[in-house]
Amino acid sequence: MGHEHHEHTHTVRLHAANSKAFIIGIALNVAFVVAEVIAGFIYHSVSLLTDAGHNVSDVASLLLSLWALRLAQKKSNKIYTYGYKKTTVLAALANSLILCIVVGMLGFESFTRLQHPEAVQGSAIAWVAALGIVINSVSALLFFKNREKELNAKSAYLHLLADALVSVGVVIGGILISYTHWYWIDPVIGLIIMVVILAGTWSLLKDSFKMAVDAVPTGIDLHRIITIMKKVSNVTDVRHVHIWSLSTTENALTAQISVDDRLPFAEKIKVVNNLKHELEHHNIHHSTIELMATE
Repeated sequence: MGHEHHEHTHTVRLHAANSKAFIIGIALNVAFVVAEVIAGFIYHSVSLLTDAGHNVSDVASLLLSLWALRLAQKKSNKIYTYGYKKTTVLAALANSLILCIVVGMLGFESFTRLQHPEAVQGSAIAWVAALGIVINSVSALLFFKNREKELNAKSAYLHLLADALVSVGVVIGGILISYTHWYWIDPVIGLIIMVVILAGTWSLLKDSFKMAVDAVPTGIDLHRIITIMKKVSNVTDVRHVHIWSLSTTENALTAQISVDDRLPFAEKIKVVNNLKHELEHHNIHHSTIELMATE
């Protein structure tokens, strides 16, 4: 019970820290999106508008993740017996799908502009993008600590870090345009942004999809877990093991086990409890263990 309370407290603290990071990240990125959109229209820059469009999707992603984290902290009830933990998984999946759609639309715009380049002001693009490096780097650092503990935090960190790197590319492009007047560089940067973002989104899409369909979570080896279970004292067999994600931070397991038949029932229950405790050390936070009847 004490360990479960510790796990619950740890999860609550993680959600609280992430919520604060999301709120700050949202405020910073909304301000930057407004600046990019205004500058993009004034200076007719598709690379700035492409990046602004992506940042709008980032703001939407951060809002969705924040909403999911808040829902995940609500208590379970007679209808939602697991509570709303799964909303964090759905948010991560929705974020990755939205990002793919937005990037596809902006990539098409960049490709169209590449065929018919328009004059843009390179120095203005560089200055706005330089602001983006600062905003996105600061925002990404907010999620650095918890990036390996929660999928939505990892999503935010990767996206914002990618944005910062993309902004570096836009700065370089802006400087090149101001000196060379090669206006085709602007849509090319837009296409490079598209490729970079899609590359970073693939692992998020894959992991969130696996969680959504109750696959074994990334980072957990089913065979290794079964081996660990069999090594617990007095466990003689393990069958019908299922492992899935309750949320982006919590995993669950159900299994049937056989226990040394010579043990009294009270001792068999102790074996089950020992097994649950062992599983908690391997990222399995909720386990249901059924004793198999002996033949």
